[in-house]
Amino acid sequence: MTTTLEQTAMPEAEADQVRAVLEYYWAKEWTDGLPVVPVTEGYLAEFLAEVDRDPDEVLFSITHLNRHLTVRLAAINAAMAGCRPEYFPVVVAAWEAIAKEPHPARGIWQSTTGTAPFLVVNGPIRGEIGLNSQGNIFGSGFRANATIGRAIRLALINVFGLHPHKLDQATQGTPAKYSACIAENEEQSPWAPLHTEYGFEPTDSVVTAYVIRSVMHIEARHTMDPEQLALDFVDTIRRTGSLIHEYTSALLVLVPEHAEVFAAAGWSKEDLRDFVFEHATRPRSELVAVGKDALSHKTRWRLSSDHPDSMPDTAAASDDPDTVRVLSHRSSIQIMVAGANNAGVSAVVEVFTLNPPREFPFSYSRIERAGH
Repeated sequence: MTTTLEQTAMPEAEADQVRAVLEYYWAKEWTDGLPVVPVTEGYLAEFLAEVDRDPDEVLFSITHLNRHLTVRLAAINAAMAGCRPEYFPVVVAAWEAIAKEPHPARGIWQSTTGTAPFLVVNGPIRGEIGLNSQGNIFGSGFRANATIGRAIRLALINVFGLHPHKLDQATQGTPAKYSACIAENEEQSPWAPLHTEYGFEPTDSVVTAYVIRSVMHIEARHTMDPEQLALDFVDTIRRTGSLIHEYTSALLVLVPEHAEVFAAAGWSKEDLRDFVFEHATRPRSELVAVGKDALSHKTRWRLSSDHPDSMPDTAAASDDPDTVRVLSHRSSIQIMVAGANNAGVSAVVEVFTLNPPREFPFSYSRIERAGH
């Protein structure tokens, strides 16, 4: 017989003590608005034992804030987030990947744009700790996904002081500011997994870190034609609302059904990447219509050519100045497979791109566990 929460009696004294501790953490502003797990030195030691690292080693710094995240502080926030100790090597690798990405150190986590960290996990660690890759991947229900992503957010709040309305100046933000961590559905993908493109073996466990603004879903249950399906992705990537900088970047998260449409037609990942890159353009007239046909001298962000700070974009000096390419490199399009194999619903994760653009708008790190 299944016992429900209503049927489980909680000792009143114990419940009162738990509430008192939670209220203490809230009063200290050590939360993201949700309850956190109280941490003792004994519990913290279980996390630190999972990695061969000096607790005082600095994993990540925001230099203009003069604040630094150590292994110990990362462990405290992972425990508070609800991680199990065996998740901690993933959290450490995630911070190492974030540290390689130039956006955060420049203050992007404080931006009005509302960017957020986004993690993709590959390799055997997915099954070992129960990371979800096969359904509701951007939703709730899986402790490893929810708490690993949340461990990053809590540290940004508790170590770097990125509280909303204070150092975090996001105008609207994104749900990814709570937690954003998914795993690739390698078992149902027709292609090699994402991390092997960086030179890792399939047996390696790796975290890839992105800076993202949004996740946009693509409903495409109507076609088995790879060109039609690819153009649905293209149209989402090249929308004018995403063009803050001269260029944008995207992570295509294909469900197995969509990946099979491409694979059955003989398309590789590179074929899909090439198609998207070549077709992700806008007529200049459409950019003129929304006031994004030029760049700012100061920021190189898009604005109207009528603006006094404007300068021509790169396409203006090309052989076809009336066609504007929205992707700077083929590598600006990353491709992975995740989600359930039950419907044609994929996603475009909108990746925040440096300007001038960086060829690889992401960073990655191998997951290392103690004794391995």
